Amino acid sequence: MIAKFFDELTLTELYEILKSRQEVFVTEQKITCVDADDIDYRSLHCFFMDGGRVTAYLRAFYDGEKDAPDGDSGRDGQTVRIGRVLTLRHGNGLGRHLMEESLSVIQDKLPCAKIVMDAQKYAQGFYEKFGFRQTSGEYLEEGIVHIDMERAVL
Repeated sequence: MIAKFFDELTLTELYEILKSRQEVFVTEQKITCVDADDIDYRSLHCFFMDGGRVTAYLRAFYDGEKDAPDGDSGRDGQTVRIGRVLTLRHGNGLGRHLMEESLSVIQDKLPCAKIVMDAQKYAQGFYEKFGFRQTSGEYLEEGIVHIDMERAVL
């Protein structure tokens, strides 16, 4: 597992992260939002590489009003949000491995009381295996059914 904050990423790692996110979210899932947002600057990027490709990835960042993307140090350390979760290959345990290792690294590098996410509804059972629970009703985001999920940090 590689876990780096934005300014620690090499240019190649950043390019491969963006390439994998585009492959999954734009090409495969037909999501049309701007993927490269300013949140990347304040995120911890957790990923696996194989043969020079990012094969599994997620990002984590402090969530909330006090956690402004302009670098304000007012982080309350209470809530971390994860997102952009992806694997290029499915059914081989890579997603499970990504979540197990990322949750450990997040607790070390971004101390918090809880971790939240906007999860695609079809993946609810997967995330529940890691202690996440549904905290909202279903809603559409980019044409895909999502739910909010939360996990208390153990």
